[in-house]
Amino acid sequence: MKVTKDLVAASATPMVLGILAEGESYGYAILRRINDLSGGELDWTEGLLYPLLHRLERLGHVESSWQSPRGERRRKYYRITDSGLAELAEQRRQWDTVVDALKQVWLATGGLKPSPATPLEGPA
Repeated sequence: MKVTKDLVAASATPMVLGILAEGESYGYAILRRINDLSGGELDWTEGLLYPLLHRLERLGHVESSWQSPRGERRRKYYRITDSGLAELAEQRRQWDTVVDALKQVWLATGGLKPSPATPLEGPA
């Protein structure tokens, strides 16, 4: 299954803020976490992640600092701010609304499985 670009774009901000709410991290680790969380279905590129991180930083939702962990190369680490936590809470409220509405639609349509009483083809 390939997740559409529109859905990836819509979920990118809450996904990254949620990961950073777990603790500070650097770009490659964020990409790995997204891949792991999605069972490999979301395979983001650096070209998607870094512009998003820079935008979140400009908005004040994320802060960054360069760190050199012992025995490792220098990396830019990102951490969520109080503003970012508030934005994450708002994004979650919005996603909960969308998910709840989708569940209702899918339940009303029987999970999108054709019903014997409602054939998919029109009259013959």
